[in-house]
Amino acid sequence: MAAQNTRAEKAPLLDWQHMIRVLELTPEDMTVTVESGITLGSLQKELAKHRQWLPIDPLNPETTPIHDVLAQDMSGPRRFGYGTIREHLIGMKVVLADGRVIKSGGKVVKNVAGYDLAKLFIGARGTLGTIIEATFKLRPLPELECIVGARLAITEAAQAIRSVLNSELTPVVLDLHRLDGIPEVTLVIGLAGTRDEVEWQSALAGTLGFQAATSLDYEVAFWKDPAPVQRLSTLPSRLTEGVAKLGNRPFVARAGNGTIYYRGERIGAEPALPAELMRRVKAAYDPKNILPEFGL
Repeated sequence: MAAQNTRAEKAPLLDWQHMIRVLELTPEDMTVTVESGITLGSLQKELAKHRQWLPIDPLNPETTPIHDVLAQDMSGPRRFGYGTIREHLIGMKVVLADGRVIKSGGKVVKNVAGYDLAKLFIGARGTLGTIIEATFKLRPLPELECIVGARLAITEAAQAIRSVLNSELTPVVLDLHRLDGIPEVTLVIGLAGTRDEVEWQSALAGTLGFQAATSLDYEVAFWKDPAPVQRLSTLPSRLTEGVAKLGNRPFVARAGNGTIYYRGERIGAEPALPAELMRRVKAAYDPKNILPEFGL
């Protein structure tokens, strides 16, 4: 692996689902190293003892291991404010298809120069190797979080989103959703930080029309439906144009990131993947094709 701070060693017997330890937690440096079988919920509980957390919020954290968070690049509504798991990972240990173990990064925030190729494993769904350990940088738990929303006509949504982005608000959540099949949509913003910060921002949000306290329950309600989910990616500035094409289909959109999840017939062609590049990467890490395919 041609990444700096990466080395190989003999592989241990691999059973990551039972590798559930917190290997090293350094609250003063705000870093943690864990085995990848530990669930996100268990890790968050341990970090909360020190008023810290890993700012990633996929569904079902109590049953989702860190391995899956990384391999599937999971995230949730707070992605807008905190980013994806990629932004918080500073080191990992991976078992390759031939049994070698590689390490990349380290246990301090600034430890890599050049190309950090280990991050290819994020979102690779186990096709390049199996992640067995990971080191993350952490954040303080917010003192307070407030979720507010406003129901709007779809024609009003673009201006409402612009108003939020052009204001002094710094939301950690900026979602647009419709679950009940009616023409109107709901714009949700989440505010987090110290009590004074959140109370000031909540008052400002009220002047922009966000006066109804709400929650993130729409996220749970949308994903618990067993019907297949389609995905549409667009520029954030054109998000409402994409939503308008859905008719009255139920959807949840990351309004600040341009990603729309919806149910029903696919709209438009399937997004083209860089298939040849993906095959070349796969061949470099797994030349004997031992691990699963990318699904191309």
